[in-house]
Amino acid sequence: MTTIDLNKDTFQEAIKEGKTLIVDFWAPWCGPCRNFAPVFEAAAKQNSDIVFGKVNTEEEEELAGGLGIRSIPTLMVFREQVLLFNQAGALLAPQLGELITQVKDIDMAQVHAEIAEEQAKAGDKPQ
Repeated sequence: MTTIDLNKDTFQEAIKEGKTLIVDFWAPWCGPCRNFAPVFEAAAKQNSDIVFGKVNTEEEEELAGGLGIRSIPTLMVFREQVLLFNQAGALLAPQLGELITQVKDIDMAQVHAEIAEEQAKAGDKPQ
């Protein structure tokens, strides 16, 4: 699979699909972004079970700002609508491969249970 371009209208829909989604926030003028692009594209071709999205921060300033993107490239990884990874900086191919392996190995039932527990605790706290 190749990458898809995401914008403020399609970003939430991509997350709601529930599939694993890896998003690269980048800009055309960014040297590290240009160096990371082939690594990201290669990973997309090797992992057809994952959606790889790209957000051009120059064109999608509102989306990038709303997500707190301060440095590029930044990677975000979502699985089952949960943000699992958010980090600025380009990764080397082996690092991205290891990240993908770790994301695939996460027990999402446990993650959802922990989120529900935290939400329940937050609901019990006085305002």
